[in-house]
Amino acid sequence: MTILITGANGTVSSSVLSSLATDEDVRIMVRDPKRAPRLPGVRVVVGDLDEPASLTEAFAGVDTLWLLTAMGPQAPHASMNAVHAAKQAGIGHVVRLSAIGAGYDAPTRNGRLHALSDHELIASGLNWTILRPHFFMQNLLGSVNGDTFYGFLGEGRLGLIDVRDIGDSAAAILANPAPHAGRIYTLTGPESITLHEAAAAAGDALGTPVDYRSLTPEQAYEVFIGAGMTPWMAAVTNEYGAAYAGGWGDFTTPAVPELTGHRARDFAQFAKDHVGALRGQA
Repeated sequence: MTILITGANGTVSSSVLSSLATDEDVRIMVRDPKRAPRLPGVRVVVGDLDEPASLTEAFAGVDTLWLLTAMGPQAPHASMNAVHAAKQAGIGHVVRLSAIGAGYDAPTRNGRLHALSDHELIASGLNWTILRPHFFMQNLLGSVNGDTFYGFLGEGRLGLIDVRDIGDSAAAILANPAPHAGRIYTLTGPESITLHEAAAAAGDALGTPVDYRSLTPEQAYEVFIGAGMTPWMAAVTNEYGAAYAGGWGDFTTPAVPELTGHRARDFAQFAKDHVGALRGQA
């Protein structure tokens, strides 16, 4: 069975690749082969989800597709191209990375856009599985400055997930997709916590007390823009912040252990594993 991974240079797809067994027949699709990760036994193909003509050759001979589209207003266009190309290529199963709470009534534009693509895939006639992960723990790397843990989620509780658990979950499905056909999995960590609790765990890992400070939406927007986000991305990230601050993310699910056979990683373990990166150190 041949598996094609899109978004191969990104955080989530990189984790999927790390979690896949080495005996799987894996291809990765990139726009620029010079920037492709070099992995033993993994074939690189060239394609761009925004360019439909480029997908014919890239999708040829693929059995299972890992479909990840970059966050942005063009995401439904990329997903539409991929679904059409998958049908033309006779791909047997598409595993799609969606977004937490994707729906027409989602509190973020990103969630509403993902709803369009989720429903398009569901109606496509292809075999499909959809993953909707919670807020990534990796989004909090670099949040500690001095003795302060900066965030933009107010006092909300949320079921943070380690991207490594998304990778493990996706890899389990990609290796044996048939039992997961027609399923939507919402992936979370094992506990719903506030960023005060995350800051305490970060302090334990760093060996020094750390206190959480929530930025205002205006402050957060300036930080996002300074970090290189587009205005659209910065505004949508603030939409998530407002939703989480209001309690929208206060839940967990058993999906990760059900899919992987292991307990989802908690934030305390994540902090220990990423001590330097919490302060933005490589």
